[in-house]
Amino acid sequence: MKMLVLGSVALISSTMPMLFSSPPPAQAIGVNLALRDLAVKPGDDFNEYANGAWRKTTEIPADRSSTGVGFEVFEKAEKRNADLIREAGAGKPAPGTPQRMIADYYAAYMDTAGIEKRGLAPLQQRLSTIAEIRSKTDLARALGQQLRADVDPLNATNFWTENLFGLFVTQALNDPARTVPYLLQGGLGMPDREYYVSDTPEMAEHRASYQAYVADMLKLAGISETAARAERIMALETKIATAQLDRTASEDVHKANNPCSATQLSSDAPGLDWNAYLSAAGLDKQPTFIIWQASAIKGLSALVASEPLETWKDWSTFHTLNRSAAYLPKAYDDLHFGFYDKTLRGTPQQRDRWKRAITNVNADLGDAVGKIYVAKYFPPSSKVELQGIAKNLLAAFDRRVDALDWMAPATKKQAKAKIETLRVGVGYPETWRDYKGLVIRPDDPVGNALRAGEWEYRHQLGKFGKPIDRSEWWMTPQTVNAVNLPLQNALNFPAAILEAPFFDPKADAAANYGSIGATIGHEISHSFDNTGAEFNAAGKLENWWTPEDQVHFQQASKRLIDQYSAYEVLPGVKVNGELTLGENIADVAGLAAAYDAYKMSLHGTPLPVVDGLTGDQRFFLAFAQSWRHKTREAALRQQIVTDGHAPAPERAQTVRNLDPWYEAYDVKPGEKLYLAPEDRVRIW
Repeated sequence: MKMLVLGSVALISSTMPMLFSSPPPAQAIGVNLALRDLAVKPGDDFNEYANGAWRKTTEIPADRSSTGVGFEVFEKAEKRNADLIREAGAGKPAPGTPQRMIADYYAAYMDTAGIEKRGLAPLQQRLSTIAEIRSKTDLARALGQQLRADVDPLNATNFWTENLFGLFVTQALNDPARTVPYLLQGGLGMPDREYYVSDTPEMAEHRASYQAYVADMLKLAGISETAARAERIMALETKIATAQLDRTASEDVHKANNPCSATQLSSDAPGLDWNAYLSAAGLDKQPTFIIWQASAIKGLSALVASEPLETWKDWSTFHTLNRSAAYLPKAYDDLHFGFYDKTLRGTPQQRDRWKRAITNVNADLGDAVGKIYVAKYFPPSSKVELQGIAKNLLAAFDRRVDALDWMAPATKKQAKAKIETLRVGVGYPETWRDYKGLVIRPDDPVGNALRAGEWEYRHQLGKFGKPIDRSEWWMTPQTVNAVNLPLQNALNFPAAILEAPFFDPKADAAANYGSIGATIGHEISHSFDNTGAEFNAAGKLENWWTPEDQVHFQQASKRLIDQYSAYEVLPGVKVNGELTLGENIADVAGLAAAYDAYKMSLHGTPLPVVDGLTGDQRFFLAFAQSWRHKTREAALRQQIVTDGHAPAPERAQTVRNLDPWYEAYDVKPGEKLYLAPEDRVRIW
């Protein structure tokens, strides 16, 4: 995963620490042999060989759109979070303390009787503000008041909430020592513009379902003429979608680097009263903006002027209801689930309310919970060991750069500077948010969510004019994920992902490097993927490549695009190799670096054969088993359209690009995954 948001950590010496001084017992090898399907040749389908028995016997839980190893680790974190959140209120903590805020937020969300009794009353002020809009200036002001800062342009290229635009606050592309606001396209209720413009039968069905859902939501709120209003909202959102850039175009940082002033906004994107909008959003004092999708912002602004005021009011009313549905009476919550989860993702059953409560507490009070989480569940020994693995990965990547025969010395120097200054955060941030000023009440779930969104927005705006915090984290410790931050030249590895089977301190080097090592290598490699390679060691968008090196990189990237575009995940549905390129580069380069780091950690002493598997075989098996995954068809179709990651089974096949895999599993020509040496993609 990557986010567009610099730091420094010294590269260790070339002497590798001995992280695993002696072979562990067989039961701690870190791979599960029972998950394999031995009837499948590794060279025909490595994912099925590694995970086939698991896939045949595993059922996706009724309340999930998918399941897999990530879900197993997520469930562990979820249970821990549940215990921590419930314990937070056990001792009647003092008002204003983090524990009290956590307890009150959870209690409010779980108070379904109170939620039913209050009905739409908590939203009445917002709905009245929309109803009282009398002019396009009023509309601009209302839209500005709704603006929130919780978007990343590389991971959420469409801001699909009630906001017409998204806001992202981080360093400027050309000047990473300065914080600026980024404006992004938004305004859609479905996950992507393709849902509106694609001519496939599936998308046509989704459009019909969405329009019916809009009408049902409005009807539930007591609004008249719902069918006509839903039709107008759908027509407006179709125009919004038509004006937007697709996801592949949105990931081009050069096209996104469009600095402008507020005055230029008014002239370059006429139609919206930008003065009123920016003033209401608290951005009227900002001298510079970066417009991520310039043509889209221009098109959306023009729609504000051209489309009827009443249509915009209907659109705003619906999205106000839609965004708060989870905090409203059960009828609203069920409607929301029925469309977004059951229809779009094929999930038959709503998750238990306590689980959804935990998700929302973590979303709005993440650092408050995270600080307690790491104190209880992330021992210092794990942090030290994982820092050692990360250092090995950095050293391995540095050596791989040295060994590149196609890269000019000048380009190598710049690449090595990025590695040397890459800041690796393990477990948790160095500083915690204190949520000062955020009001959380035990009887106001809607208000808690709205105030938390406003608090986060003000927190982000508070960065303007202040020194850059290059150690800032963009994930909470209890998140099962990891992230690369190109503008900070930094990585975040939250505590919750640093758990078995991704990382097991009892397992051997083969398993840990094949799983969490490949994950760490993946995130390091994002600094050198098709987007990350555009940024220098200081986090500045700058070309540091010689022309010849750039051509070689682009040619290798094209081969990877073609490789992944050939994967057919459903009949007639193939992976978008261009959309997933950055993640695929990171998978290939990260796995190669993890293999080198694994070998370096052994200091020339190979691991013993255990249960018939060599250390190398266990390394690659651990990698593939870290991608065991099953997804419902509807969710898989949505992923192909909206996600920059290839599906997990195809990611497990990354091994086919590494020479040592062929040696480890004796893969021969004629087997389905076999690639001739010259066809294996080697980028880093």
